[in-house]
Amino acid sequence: MRLGAHIYGYRDAEEWAALHVQYGYGAAYWPLPHTADTALEQAFADAARRHGLVIAEVGAWNNLLHRDPARREKNIRDTIACLELADRVGARCCVNITGSYADTWDGPHPANLTEETFAEIVAVTRRIIDTAAPRHTFYTVEPMPWLYPNSIESLSRLLDAVDRPQFAVHADMCNLINSFDSVYRTGEYTRAFFAAFGPQIKAVHAKDLRLAGTLTLQIHEAPPGEGIFDHAALLQECARLSPDLPVMAEHLEGSMATRRAVSFLAGQARALGLAPVKGR
Repeated sequence: MRLGAHIYGYRDAEEWAALHVQYGYGAAYWPLPHTADTALEQAFADAARRHGLVIAEVGAWNNLLHRDPARREKNIRDTIACLELADRVGARCCVNITGSYADTWDGPHPANLTEETFAEIVAVTRRIIDTAAPRHTFYTVEPMPWLYPNSIESLSRLLDAVDRPQFAVHADMCNLINSFDSVYRTGEYTRAFFAAFGPQIKAVHAKDLRLAGTLTLQIHEAPPGEGIFDHAALLQECARLSPDLPVMAEHLEGSMATRRAVSFLAGQARALGLAPVKGR
């Protein structure tokens, strides 16, 4: 496995890649939009290769079920462009969410988990993959608590329904811990997830969870190391799966918080006798 996170304060592609090496990272988030200049895009891809970095993912991050048809169509086209970009620069995957009918792009809505929505997600996902036609990378959707996929079972069903070899798995285990039954069994759930999907998993997000002690049930996201998530189980499963599997800290404010989170993950790995692959 390779640890990574967002990088701040760089001036060019070379400095961007060198900072990953300086911090002991082995994987990188793709830092440019799909509309970036071709020469700049190539500079960052080349810098990643020179420094032995794996590009974990190109994030599309838009609402593929937007209620405005024009906006929805633009989001689909942008996601196709992001998947094409991921293929050009050698990223392990392009990632998005499946979408929501809520006023916010990723919010809860009663129509998000219907059979009609599932069928729409299958059609949109096929269109994205078939249009972009990636040869080297994969399209993935991040699990979410109130969107498809929101469980091992619904992700397995979605993979089968889409039925495309370039449709793969993005692991965000904290997003899948969405009930009290699972919040104290995160290691068990993580091991079941990796057993179910194995090599189909192309990238991983690392976060943490806090359980609030007030009614009703509230599970809050936290930085790695500041909650109750079983990171030992996650890191063991990632290391077992592939030396190039990116494990990416996310949703952190600023360089210091980001480096502290990755330092925690690296320390956990060392305590387990694991040696994440670093850039050079």
